[in-house]
Amino acid sequence: MPAFDVPAVTRSTLRQQIADALRDEILAGRLSPGQEFTVKEIADGYGVSATPVREALVDLSAQGLLDSVQHRGFRVHEYSLADYRAMIEARSLVADGIFRGLSENAEDASRSPKALAGVRRRGEEAARAAGAGDLNVLIGYDLRFWRELSALFGNAYLSDFFHRLRVQSWMCAVPHLRRAGDLKGSLWSGHCDLVDALARRDAPAAYAIIASYNMDSLALIERLAGEQSA
Repeated sequence: MPAFDVPAVTRSTLRQQIADALRDEILAGRLSPGQEFTVKEIADGYGVSATPVREALVDLSAQGLLDSVQHRGFRVHEYSLADYRAMIEARSLVADGIFRGLSENAEDASRSPKALAGVRRRGEEAARAAGAGDLNVLIGYDLRFWRELSALFGNAYLSDFFHRLRVQSWMCAVPHLRRAGDLKGSLWSGHCDLVDALARRDAPAAYAIIASYNMDSLALIERLAGEQSA
């Protein structure tokens, strides 16, 4: 039975809190790919009833993080290197869609330097964590950075899909990254460069930064996967 060291959750948004907590457990590597558990184990671990736990697990299954195992419970989904390559391709396509209107509506206040300032602060924290090789902190700030950034530039549906895709990307990459040891200098830290390009409405620079990021991310995970299988 997996052990859970998490703060107590309240009833108000129990389903979402449990889903968020379990997602964090997966991204932190405390729930490993292929690990199985039951609704009862999770409910007992959090000290709550089975109903919100079951609802949370169904939500995570719909997001591609868990698999339902008939008569046995749930299993953490196992992504392959081929999945990661497909995610990178999808990320590029979605980013194109999100930032397509970059050079339009220059007067839109939601995309002004002032509106981007909050996103930039997330980027600064993410970049600081990346430089230190602190994966746990990086993932949290990186997800917030991209969610808030895409919300400014894209429609809500595309932004939500992009967030789920980024969670899946991290979930796929995390096992390789955690086995790699010292990550200082290996993780992408160009968040602020991207914000600055978007603030200037410099579409070519923004696309170049995102393309380089995706290419470097794929190269890193392919290298780590090769080293770990050797």
